[in-house]
Amino acid sequence: MRRREFLLSCAAAGAAPDSILVHEHVMVDFAGAEKIRPGRYDADEVFHTAKPKLEEVKRLGCRRLQECTPAYIGRDAVLLARLQEATGVEIWTNTGIYGAADHKFVPGYARRESAAELASRWIAEWRKGIDGVKPRFIKTGVNHGPLAELDRKLVRAAAITSRETGLTIASHTGNGKAAVEQAEIVLAEKVPSSRFVWVHAQNEKNHSFHEKMAREGFWVEFDGIGPKSAGWHLECVRFMAERNLLSRTLISQDAGWYHVGEPGGGDYRGYTYLYTDFLPRLDGSWRRTLMWDNPRTAFG
Repeated sequence: MRRREFLLSCAAAGAAPDSILVHEHVMVDFAGAEKIRPGRYDADEVFHTAKPKLEEVKRLGCRRLQECTPAYIGRDAVLLARLQEATGVEIWTNTGIYGAADHKFVPGYARRESAAELASRWIAEWRKGIDGVKPRFIKTGVNHGPLAELDRKLVRAAAITSRETGLTIASHTGNGKAAVEQAEIVLAEKVPSSRFVWVHAQNEKNHSFHEKMAREGFWVEFDGIGPKSAGWHLECVRFMAERNLLSRTLISQDAGWYHVGEPGGGDYRGYTYLYTDFLPRLDGSWRRTLMWDNPRTAFG
C-alpha cells in the first residue's frame, strides 16, 4: 500500500490528530475589482468541486480551513458556510482588501477613502457579518517594498481594524523589505506584533528576514507547499526550528483554487499533500506545534 493510501486509511480509523490549515482557497476570480460581479460562476458547481476535497482532508484531521480569498477576488461567504455545513470542516472567511498584483483588485472607493474610513467598513463587516457570516481574520496584500502609499494605507486600515476588533492580519507580502515596512505600520498603530502574519514568507530567500520578524514577535508563514517547492519549504521550517523559532512559524499549502472563467474551474488542487508527503519529512514532535498550537495562538 502506498504511503498516501496508508495515511488515509489510518485517518479513517480515527488515528489522525486535529489540525488547522491557515492559508487555503476554495474559489478565486481574477477578473479585477472593476469587472467582478455576481453571476460570473455557478455556486453549485463550485460546491460540488470543493466538497470532496474538503471531505478528504477532514479524514486526515483537518478541523479548520482558513479561506484566504479576499473581497473583489471571489470571496463568497455564503458558499463557504454551505461547504462548512456539508463537510463538517470549519471554514473561516475574512475582511479586508488585497493590494498586491499592482492594485488590480482594489476598488475605486478604497483608492479614495482614508485608512480610517476603510477600517470602518471592515469593522462593520465584523460586527454585522458578510451575508450573515462573521469574518474571523483580516486579509490584505501588498507589493514588493518599498511600499506604495496605497499599500501603506491598506496595511494601516488593517491595523486599525485589528486594534478595534482583535482580529489577526494575514498579509500577502512580496519580500522581506515589505514585511519589515508593514511591521513598522502595525506597531505604530499600537497593534501587538502577535496579530500580524507575514504570508508567503517563503518568497524571501534571505533567512535573516525570517529570523528578524519572528524574534520581534510576528508570525512567519511558509505556504504554497507542494511537490515542486517542498525542498525549500523544508529548509525554511528547519531553519526556524534550529533557531528556536518554531513557535512563531505557520505552514500551509495555498491550495484549492476553483478558477472562475475556466471550464470546470480548471485544475482544483486538493489539500492533502502537506499531510501525506510534507509532514512525514519533518520531526514528528513538531506536528502539533505547527498544525494545531500555532494556528490557534495566531488566529484564535
